[in-house]
Amino acid sequence: MLPKVAIIYLSYHCEPYMDDVISALERLTYPKDRVEFVIVDNPHPQYGPSVRYIEETIMPKSGLTLPKVTLIANFENLGFAGGNNVGIKYALDNGFDYVFLHNNDAFVAANFLEPLVEAMEKDKQIGTAQSLLLLHPETGLINSAGNAMHYLGFGFCWDYRKKLSEANLPTIKEIAYASGAGALMRADLLKQYGGLDEDFFLYHEDLEYCFRLKSAGYKIILARDSVVYHKYQFGRSITKYFWMERNRYGVMMEFFKWPTLLLLAPIGLVMELALILFAFKGGWFEERVKVYRYWLDSANWIPWLKKRKNIRQIRKVSDRELTKDMVSEVLFQEKEMANPLLLYIGNPIMKLYWQLARAIMFW
Repeated sequence: MLPKVAIIYLSYHCEPYMDDVISALERLTYPKDRVEFVIVDNPHPQYGPSVRYIEETIMPKSGLTLPKVTLIANFENLGFAGGNNVGIKYALDNGFDYVFLHNNDAFVAANFLEPLVEAMEKDKQIGTAQSLLLLHPETGLINSAGNAMHYLGFGFCWDYRKKLSEANLPTIKEIAYASGAGALMRADLLKQYGGLDEDFFLYHEDLEYCFRLKSAGYKIILARDSVVYHKYQFGRSITKYFWMERNRYGVMMEFFKWPTLLLLAPIGLVMELALILFAFKGGWFEERVKVYRYWLDSANWIPWLKKRKNIRQIRKVSDRELTKDMVSEVLFQEKEMANPLLLYIGNPIMKLYWQLARAIMFW
């Protein structure tokens, strides 16, 4: 009998996307009696909850054209991590073998589940498997073929906007970390190592979870033949800037040993100066100051040092092994964000510095 899979759909004003989501799930080739569609609704600050819409348009299809549908309504926006954790808890309490994170603005290919489940059933060292995320409506272009992590904590989509026909991807590819927009997670590992870290709220929570598993010796992979279409839009906002920057520091503090942090300090300081100028030019300087205020408050170090201690207790790999897939260049996702100074000066310097750091790093 095939494993049971809970598809966790985090709803956040889902009305513009739900038609494609539902029509895709109605065509699932994985047995519907082994799947449950768990909708967790985070109320939107402008549009409010989507509960009534879901009850009227989706729940009547539960167990008929759709797998069984369960709706869980949150009374406040718990963020990406907190919202998904509500669905993950439901899945663990109800005996599911796997949990699939389904993004609000994505929809799946009919046969997307089989390659993910097959890969993870064959290799128990795979901790998380990501689907190949394609852009929609530009379905010939990649959104993410696995996510990349820069050694200074930046996370971003790999092969973004690359033509699928030119990607030459293997069936299974080991990656730095899996995008939370479409990833299959093991229930037993969620029980053992916990779910998404709710302190992150927005951004890098998928990176943190994958590196938690990698620290314990598990692999993170891309399953090429599992396809998810993502109506992705690269957007910038001042609020997101704070979370992205605060959380990348948190990831480095949590996972890097002290010698690694000292080794990266010089290039990190150079990057800080560049980011201050970037924030000032972009009108985000106040948010940059907000990030510094957060980390200069010693009380805020307490939870991150606790996370660091927890990682040390489960850790089975060295920093050298943990950082082997990290990239040495910052690649902007949109051409209008490209900066010649970064492209022709910053990235070559960071690349050279990382080569030297890797040569030194023996721990």
